[in-house]
Amino acid sequence: MLLLQFIALFLTAFALVPGASHAASLLTKLAMTQDAYFTAQAVYNGWALFGIASVGALVANAVLAFALRKQTVPFRLMLLAVFCLAGGLAIFFAFTYPANIATANWTVAPTGWQALRWQWEMSHAANAALTLAAFCALCLATLMAERE
Repeated sequence: MLLLQFIALFLTAFALVPGASHAASLLTKLAMTQDAYFTAQAVYNGWALFGIASVGALVANAVLAFALRKQTVPFRLMLLAVFCLAGGLAIFFAFTYPANIATANWTVAPTGWQALRWQWEMSHAANAALTLAAFCALCLATLMAERE
């Protein structure tokens, strides 16, 4: 159980990194000119690998929820964590990914790129909030779980 909790905590914390980074820079990036914004976006090349952590966190949290199914409060907290992580992935595929495609990963500025920037930034902020909620629920579930 401890190993499973550690893996879930580690992967969820790791999945929080990109969202927290985006949220921290949100106001600065929304004020940038097109050239500055597209230059700043280049620093995220290769960050798709964080998707592995997001999917891994979802799986680890689901497995931990199953393992805690007989403990009412920890189980419910784990379900909350799972739903938050799944919601974050849904937001990514519904809003973030389409903006990445429309801009060729922020190398092409289509007409109305500002709306895509808003969509991209807000989807990352929402994802960060959901991942943080998942991490908090996971931490509480881990602290409350009975040791077997």
